[in-house]
Parts: sequence; structure tokens; C-alpha cells
Amino acid sequence: MENVETLSEYSKDQLIELIEIYAKNWLALDGVWFQSVETKSGMDEAMYHDAEAWKRFTVIEAKRIKEFLKLPEQAGLEGLAQALKLRFYASLNEDKIEINGNELIYTMVRCRVQTARERKGMPFHPCKSVGIIEYSGFAKTIDSRITCEALSCYPDITDHNCCCKWKFVLKEE
Repeated sequence: MENVETLSEYSKDQLIELIEIYAKNWLALDGVWFQSVETKSGMDEAMYHDAEAWKRFTVIEAKRIKEFLKLPEQAGLEGLAQALKLRFYASLNEDKIEINGNELIYTMVRCRVQTARERKGMPFHPCKSVGIIEYSGFAKTIDSRITCEALSCYPDITDHNCCCKWKFVLKEE
């Protein structure tokens, strides 16, 4: 391959492939720092730092996606659905979004983090507590009227057909 100096010189297919690489690299970095803290100081300490990181990162991510999509201040559930599809790890996982009235159900059918931990013989990541921070903060940034609750998320699994499931409700004012 010739020496390409700027992203604008890559083909659409190459850029899509690069986005996949970037997403995998980001998720690997997220996992590597977490496992470093987990190994040295234990799961509780790693979860504390994970929660602190997600409190800030999820808002940054949501704001940038919201701006990219040119969503209005109150983007509603349709805006949230669009934004969820553009999250950094969205292309790495298998998910499903269903909107019914003022509710959006987001199902993570297959999660790269949990499947990687399982493959390595590690215990599952107890992601519910951090997931509540992550998804609530993301949704509120897209539209402040949206609330979020975990329907099924490790360690509180209620639906064994998916990795996790979240309910977002649009509270009309």
C-alpha cells in the first residue's frame, strides 16, 4: 500500500475498516487499564475508577455524537436511538433497539467485553453499577427528560438471551 498522509486520501472502505480498528483499540485500552487496577488492587478498586471514568466520558461521547448528528436539545427517544448506534463500541457488539411509545428498550445481544473475559477464563465484569452511570449519563446528555434503568445486567441477570438490557423512558413535561 502506498504511503497515505491524510485520512481524506483513504477510500470509504478503508475508513470504515480504520473505524473498526479504532473501536477495537479503544475497547482494548479500556480493558487493559481496568485489568491492571483489578490485578493490583482488586475488583472493587477497579470498579471505583471505572465508574469515575464513565461519569465523565459518557457525557463527552454523547455531546460529540449529538453535535455530529445535529440533534436538537431535546432529541427524544429517536435521537437516543441514533446516538446509541454511533457509540465508540457500537460496531463491536451486537445490539437491538426497540421503541414503543415513550419507552426504548436497548438490548446488548452480544458484548465483546464479556465474551473476551469468558474466553480468557476471567469472571464476568460486574457492569450493572457502572452501566447505570454510563447509560443514564449518555441518555440525559441526549435529552434531559430521559431516565434509564437496568432490566438485566451482570450480576443481576433476568434475561439469559442477552448480555444486558436497558429501559429508557422519555418523561414528558
